[in-house]
Amino acid sequence: MKIFTLHIILSLAWAAIAGNFSILNISVGFVFGLLAIWLVREQLGAGVYFRKSRKIISLMFLFIYELVLSTVKVAILVIKPKLDFEPGIIAYPLAVKSDLEITLLANLITLTPGTLSVDVSDDKKTLYVHAIDATDPAGIIADISSGFERKVIEVFE
Repeated sequence: MKIFTLHIILSLAWAAIAGNFSILNISVGFVFGLLAIWLVREQLGAGVYFRKSRKIISLMFLFIYELVLSTVKVAILVIKPKLDFEPGIIAYPLAVKSDLEITLLANLITLTPGTLSVDVSDDKKTLYVHAIDATDPAGIIADISSGFERKVIEVFE
C-alpha cells in the first residue's frame, strides 16, 4: 500500500510541476511514476506491487472482454423475433472466501449484462445469480469459475 501511495504522490507531483491537473496530465504522471518506481523497485521492495498490478490489469481486461461479449449476447437474445430463453436463478458455489472477494465477484457479475447477483447465503458458500438465459446452469457456473472468480483469487492471493 505504501508503494501505491508513493505512486499517487508521484502522479500528483507531475501534475503540480506541469501546472495542469487534467485527467490526461495526471495519467501521464501515473505512467512516469510507474516507470520511476520500476527503476528503483529493488530498493523499494516493489516487486509484489508490479505482480499485483499485472493481475489487476488482467482482471480489468477480462471484465472488458466479458462486458462486450455479454452485451452482444443479450442484444442477440432481445433482437430475435422468438424469445426462446429461460431466465432463472442459479446457485453458484463460491471458492472465494473473504467479504471483499465475494463483493468484487458479485459486482463483476452484476455489471455484466444478462446476469445479476441476487444474494449470498448466510454461510458465504453460495452466491445466487439471476441469468437472463439459464438454460445451461452448468455452463454459466463454469464460465464464472474459470473467468471472474479465478482472476479475483489471483488478485487477492
